[in-house]
Amino acid sequence: MLESILWILLTGFFVGQIAHHLKAPALVGMVLVGIILGPQVADVISPGVLAAATPLRTIAVMVILMKAGLGLDREKLAQQGTVALRLGFLPATCEAVAIALAAMLLFQFDFPTGLLLGCIIGAESPAVIVPGMLRLKSLGWGVKKGIPDTILTGSALSDVLLLLVFSLLLAFLSGRNLTGMTLPGGFTLSAVQLLPIQIVLQIVLGVVLGMMTARLLVLLLANQNWTQNAVQDTLVAASLTLLLVVLAENFPIFSGYLAVMATGFFLIELDAPLARTLRGGFNSLWIVAEIVLFVLLGASIQLNVLGDVLLSGLLLLAIGTLVGRAIGWYLSTLGSNWNWRQRLFLLPGNSAKATVQAAIGAVPLAQGIAGGETILALAALSILVTAPVGAWAIPTFAPKLLERGEVDPTKVSISRHIVILAAVDTSPISIEVLKKAAELARRSDGRVIVLHVIRTPNLKGIQFLKDNAKHLLADIRYRFITVEGSVTEEIIRVAREHQVAEIVIGKRGHKPWDEVLVGSVSQAVLESSSIPVIVVADEREPS
Repeated sequence: MLESILWILLTGFFVGQIAHHLKAPALVGMVLVGIILGPQVADVISPGVLAAATPLRTIAVMVILMKAGLGLDREKLAQQGTVALRLGFLPATCEAVAIALAAMLLFQFDFPTGLLLGCIIGAESPAVIVPGMLRLKSLGWGVKKGIPDTILTGSALSDVLLLLVFSLLLAFLSGRNLTGMTLPGGFTLSAVQLLPIQIVLQIVLGVVLGMMTARLLVLLLANQNWTQNAVQDTLVAASLTLLLVVLAENFPIFSGYLAVMATGFFLIELDAPLARTLRGGFNSLWIVAEIVLFVLLGASIQLNVLGDVLLSGLLLLAIGTLVGRAIGWYLSTLGSNWNWRQRLFLLPGNSAKATVQAAIGAVPLAQGIAGGETILALAALSILVTAPVGAWAIPTFAPKLLERGEVDPTKVSISRHIVILAAVDTSPISIEVLKKAAELARRSDGRVIVLHVIRTPNLKGIQFLKDNAKHLLADIRYRFITVEGSVTEEIIRVAREHQVAEIVIGKRGHKPWDEVLVGSVSQAVLESSSIPVIVVADEREPS
């Protein structure tokens, strides 16, 4: 088992990075690794790990849904509330029905079996959609109209609907008695009549339990300070949200995944600093969870059953997406303030399949449903086609179809490499400049560029600077750069070229200007630079 975990983590990571450098989504490499390592090809993943694939994928999906909840914006959702609600029901319903009708023609399924297939194929993948939408939010694409938030919420709601209908159809096709409910007065509701009530109950209880969990986390982590650092905060939050998923499996009266997403959403409203801390923690968890999720996803794909359904399966997926789901998208955005480009973005942004298909694709076959092997093959095909395409299409088409707006750093983690520029001369004050730059870099986990502008050659002085930089920046990644020219102009040029976050510069007013960065130079940098400048005065200089 340990060898299998090493294979999964190391090969999944490095092949994912290779895919990323080749301008393909990292998950493409991870899924490919899963296929190669899985029982279909090399068969190096132990049966114990494969047996634990479902709970491991559940943990990974919990992580990504918590990230989604921590990234939602209440104001944007309120602005597009009806659109999000319609996106949660109409596209999934239309796609499931379109696939059911197509399956009747292409595979001679009856309508209930076709609809069962539609529920499997129509479910959207949080593992692909959530990271994609959060990345768009961090870059500002579509945030003005809340498009990423709307897609995130609609995706979570649609999976609630389809999974409920799937369980109902599975019971019907497997010959089990569908239980209804007898109300006071002798009035009986059938299982079909109960379905709308179950959907509402799953959503309402999921939201309520998410709010209660968020309040409990604020009480434990913020008000009573049971934890001492961000790692412990993340551990407690992950455990409680995973408990929601486990409870939902044992007591299926609420949506566990929706409850997890609601927990993150309410945490933003109740305690924004705690939400920011947890956002960073779950970002770190996702680095590992993503590899495990997609490698095991690839290992679960049944390649040997794809051949017979390849062409007809591709046609079925095209009908489901381009006909059924497109009708749902049109109806969902009817009367909204979305333009045609933003509506068209739903095609790449809201079509990916992966996690749900891997989780339930084999269930009809295991239950002895007629056509179960074909359903499994089509579920595998939907993963292989739509997950990589969706992961590639979201960042590719967002700049072409969406407008860029202002990023709200309180709702998403903004990935940025902090670079500090330390402008130094050969005087003793350079030591104070390097100390300040080191302090800033350690606080932000950033890098430092040590810049020396040469006016007169001074090999001894440059070596003095290099020795001090090596000593004071020993635990920090840094570059030592020397250039010739005007001190002020070169500092500004290098800062812009390397996109530095802050410039640290020294000041001594009573030395000749060609020996140190004197007041006139630091003042010129302050006046010329659009980048923040920190001026460090020599501690030995009298105030």
